[in-house]
Amino acid sequence: MKYMLLINAGAIDAEGGAAECDEQDWAAYDKAVREAGILVSGESLADLVTATVVKVGADGARTVVDGPFAESREVLGGFYVIDVPDLDAALEWAARCPGARGSGSVVVRPVADFGA
Repeated sequence: MKYMLLINAGAIDAEGGAAECDEQDWAAYDKAVREAGILVSGESLADLVTATVVKVGADGARTVVDGPFAESREVLGGFYVIDVPDLDAALEWAARCPGARGSGSVVVRPVADFGA
């Protein structure tokens, strides 16, 4: 079953990365999911200041706002989609993710299978 791991950083360093883990941590985790054969896809997102928010009102009018206007202190930093047997396995991989350390968190969500 496919699960998305949404990586939220609770603290950002000067370069815009997760403050509580380093590049080697991410490289090791990325290597582990690849070698386990469970990686479907994954990406790190660019700096938050490059974000653009789009909203469409009830009248169909589109509003576009530049900038980081998150409603929380956490910042979505990236994601992995993994294919594992069950939720317990997905939770185990989420716990191993560097983004789950300290003030960070990883949200685990099953990917909907509309063809099933």
